[in-house]
Amino acid sequence: MDPVIFLIQCLNAVQYGLLLFLVASGLTLIFGIMGIINLAHGSFYMIGAYMAFALQPLVAQYLGGGFVVTILACIVLAAVLGYFLEWAFYSFLYTRDHLQQVLMTYGLILVFEELRSLIIDNDVHGVAPPSWLAGSMPLSDVMTYPIYRLFISVVCILVAGLLYWVLSRTRLGMMIRAGASNREMINSLGININRLFRIVFAMGVALAALAGAIAAPVSSVYPGMGNAILIICFVVVVIGGIGSIKGAFLAAMLVGFVDTFGQIFFPAAAGVMVYLLMAVILLFKPEGLFKQG
Repeated sequence: MDPVIFLIQCLNAVQYGLLLFLVASGLTLIFGIMGIINLAHGSFYMIGAYMAFALQPLVAQYLGGGFVVTILACIVLAAVLGYFLEWAFYSFLYTRDHLQQVLMTYGLILVFEELRSLIIDNDVHGVAPPSWLAGSMPLSDVMTYPIYRLFISVVCILVAGLLYWVLSRTRLGMMIRAGASNREMINSLGININRLFRIVFAMGVALAALAGAIAAPVSSVYPGMGNAILIICFVVVVIGGIGSIKGAFLAAMLVGFVDTFGQIFFPAAAGVMVYLLMAVILLFKPEGLFKQG
């Protein structure tokens, strides 16, 4: 393989893996820490992409802002939506069995899809990247790489660092980790565990929506776009270890490289290579790469 082509594929794998981590980190917060099997998590990714499409002209008209302001608006609105959904629906699922969690969150998928169809439409839409990110970086005399894809990678790395800092270095992170280990004890210490879990859920929704918003200019915006990424994100969470942000990051990068290079070297089997990777890892490490942390 030509070294420049190999470099491009490595960049693609890193960008895809980092984007997967952004979605999977929200899922592992909700699934691993709160114990909720949230099948609607992919819908939050879709909502972020559709908000980037719908809010961009409104932000430009009323706020005078551009792409960055649109992304920030998507994050804030997604966090508010997540806080409301946890209060209205998910807070009743903590003591229910997993079947009821699956049924309710699957029902939310149908609701979100129908609302998307009513509010916008069923067409495929494009989101233009900002002009300052629309160019390409030369890698050779004939090969270039889109600057916007590098922007996605940088944003994901910054968010990953911020998430690690929040969970490991702040009082909020300490309470989240303690609540994941022993809800009754943290509640007896005077900490409102319900409000804490609403914050965690809002963070998870905001992360998924952020991933959808920044991915929209690359992948376009279309109905059902959250369903495919939901499955692969569950794979990332299981490989990394349920509840482990560090494991989700490593697993997402592994999946990104396996999927990208699998489509090049083994195109006929590319669709199953990620699941083979999961099977092999779970064979030797049934709890995933890292235990809950």
